[in-house]
Amino acid sequence: MKHLVLIGGGHSHAIVLKMFGIKPLPGVRLTLISDVLHAPYSGMLPAHVAGFYNYDECHIDLRSLAEFARCQIVVDRAIAIDFNKNLVICQTRPPVNFDLLSVDIGSTPATLSVPGAAEYAIAAKPVPEFLASWNQLISERQNHPQKPLRIAIVGGGAGGVELALNMQSRLGKEEGRRKREEGRGKKEEGRRKREEKLENLSSEIHLFHSGAELMQGHNQRVRQRLQEILISRGIQLHLKEKVCAVKKIERETNPQFPTDHQIFCKSGLELECDRIFWVTQASAANWIRESGLAADSNGFIQVNDCLQSVSHPNVFAAGDIAAMVNHPRPKAGVFAVRQGKPLFENLQHFLLEKPLKPFAPQEQYLGLIGTGNKRAIASRGNFMWESRLLWYWKDWIDRQFMQKFSNLPKTGDTQ
Repeated sequence: MKHLVLIGGGHSHAIVLKMFGIKPLPGVRLTLISDVLHAPYSGMLPAHVAGFYNYDECHIDLRSLAEFARCQIVVDRAIAIDFNKNLVICQTRPPVNFDLLSVDIGSTPATLSVPGAAEYAIAAKPVPEFLASWNQLISERQNHPQKPLRIAIVGGGAGGVELALNMQSRLGKEEGRRKREEGRGKKEEGRRKREEKLENLSSEIHLFHSGAELMQGHNQRVRQRLQEILISRGIQLHLKEKVCAVKKIERETNPQFPTDHQIFCKSGLELECDRIFWVTQASAANWIRESGLAADSNGFIQVNDCLQSVSHPNVFAAGDIAAMVNHPRPKAGVFAVRQGKPLFENLQHFLLEKPLKPFAPQEQYLGLIGTGNKRAIASRGNFMWESRLLWYWKDWIDRQFMQKFSNLPKTGDTQ
C-alpha cells in the first residue's frame, strides 16, 4: 500500500481529489492535510467581499470531497518535511508518513520586510483570517454606523484594485441600508444610485502602490480604465508611495472616534487609519525552503514540466506555491485550475511507475476583473472590454466550477 499525502486544499488538489474519486487507484492510500475544511475559491472571493455570494457559494467543502475520494483528512497545518524519514511535520498532530507528496498551499503577501506589517496589517491570504477580519469590520459598521471609517490597502496589483472596489461596494450597501432604515432613502432611485456610484460618505478607502501605474501585468487601456473608475468613486490613490512602516497609535487622550494604526511612506507621507489590508507581491511559507526543497528567489517550489520537484522526485506541487522552471507564470487562480488534471495524471503515473506527461500552461489568460457593481473588465494581452455581461458570464463560469464539487456521494473516513 503506497501512501499519497496532499498538503493543502487549493484548487489543484480539489480537482485531484474529485478525479481520484472518479478513478481510484488500487493499492494507494490518500491523506489530505489541511488547516481548513472549507477551501475558498479565489475567483469568487472579491464578489463575496462585496456581498454578492454567501460563504457556501464560494467555498469548497473539503470534507465531502475527501469522503468521495476515500481520502483521510488530518485537520492541521504542515510546518516542515523530514525527507530522511519521509514525514510531514504538523503543527499540533503527530507526523504523517508518505511515499508520495503533493503540495498546494497557495501563497501569502510578503509583509515581513516592512516593520509592523506582520503585526498590524491584515494580509489578503490566508483567506480565512482575512475574511474573519473583514466580517468583523462589517459587524462593527452595522453596530456603529455613525463612526467614520478609514481603510488603507497596500498593493496596486489586480488583487488590491479589485479588493478596493468590492470593499467600497459592500460599505456602500451598509450605508444605504442604514439610510433606508432611517427613512432617508428613496427606494428605487436610491438603489440605482448606490449601484452605479457606490458612494459611501462615512468611509474612506486609500490605495497605496509603489509603482507609477496600477496593475503592471495588464495592458495600458485596462490600467487607465481602472484608475479612472477608482478616482471617480472617490477611492484615494497614492501612487509612487512605498510603505516603509506600520505602527499602532498610542494615545494619551481618547477621542470619540480614534483610529488604530498609522502608515508611514518613504516620501514622508503619513496616514492614520482604522484597518490596513496587505495585498502585495506573493511569497511562500518559510518551511518550504527550510525543508530542503529547491525553491526560487521567493521561496516557491521549483517544478519541472510535469509539476515534479526538481530536487525531490517524490514531491509534486501546483498552484501558487509552485514555480514552473520552464514556464514562469503570474500567481493567478486560473493556472491552479488548469494544473489540476495534469497533476492528477502525473501522480497516478508516478504511483504506477509510468512515464510522466509534460504540461505547458497557456502563455496568456483572460483576466476578468470585477468592479464591485456587477460589471467586469476583460483583460488579455492588448485586449480590453468592459460590460455588465462579462460579470454575468464570469458568474456562470465560477458557478459551473463550484458545481463540480457539490452533490458528491458520502463514503470513506475522516480523522
